[in-house]
Amino acid sequence: MKKIILSELGLYYGSIEMPKGFEIDQEKLSIDIFTSTIHNREFPFSKSWDMLQTYLREHIYLEYGFTLVNKKTIGNIYKPGQQSHSYLQVDPVDLRHSPDYVMLYGVNLSKDSCKVFIEYDDNRRKGKSWEIPLNTNNFVMFPSTQKYHITTNTSDQLNFILTTTYEYL
Repeated sequence: MKKIILSELGLYYGSIEMPKGFEIDQEKLSIDIFTSTIHNREFPFSKSWDMLQTYLREHIYLEYGFTLVNKKTIGNIYKPGQQSHSYLQVDPVDLRHSPDYVMLYGVNLSKDSCKVFIEYDDNRRKGKSWEIPLNTNNFVMFPSTQKYHITTNTSDQLNFILTTTYEYL
């Protein structure tokens, strides 16, 4: 008897462990999110953003053997009591130009103030979900075909979350 895996739903999560002296400037990323949101502009390139993206892409390549190419980055701000609507980053009508993965990174969040809620199907078992807390300097990455949302911000402070989509090579 033999087995072959035809498809896999890989979810990646954890904290970003930068080398000492190369820490990500969370304040700079928060300001960039705030500025790009207020002025309705693209998320700006910065040293902190580049360090985060490089670290994540290189670790995914070394650990799991696949290459990610950045497509788009946006910043989100959630007020106390606010949650996101459901997102689906893939465009079912234009799969060729859609991203393959989406990554959520906690830039500046109150501890355990929100979670990422991901919906998925397990063959005939439809409507399954997975929920994971998102904290500062933690990330969750999953296929862009999965619907997700950020749960209610239970703190009394703003939550800053960075969303980046990737193409898989």
